[in-house]
Amino acid sequence: MSTTKQILNPERLRRVPEHFSWLDHRLVREHFIERADVCAWALYLFLITVADAQGLSYYADSTLSRRLGLESARLALARRDLIAIGLIAYDPPLY
Repeated sequence: MSTTKQILNPERLRRVPEHFSWLDHRLVREHFIERADVCAWALYLFLITVADAQGLSYYADSTLSRRLGLESARLALARRDLIAIGLIAYDPPLY
């Protein structure tokens, strides 16, 4: 079964910012880095690393848990934190 990909939130479509580096400077400049723990940042880094040109990725929770070494409850908490601070959108199975 293949997954049909669609933009989850057109206003949040990834665009390369003028100040581009491998990670968005807002993480430090706007203090996002201080608003989540290392598990959330591990998930964020994984998702941006595997994302396509539109910023979409889809990995099953079981795969993410295994690859990141997180229990499913901890993965859910990390995802919730990233959604709460506005860094990811999630509509299963798409990020």
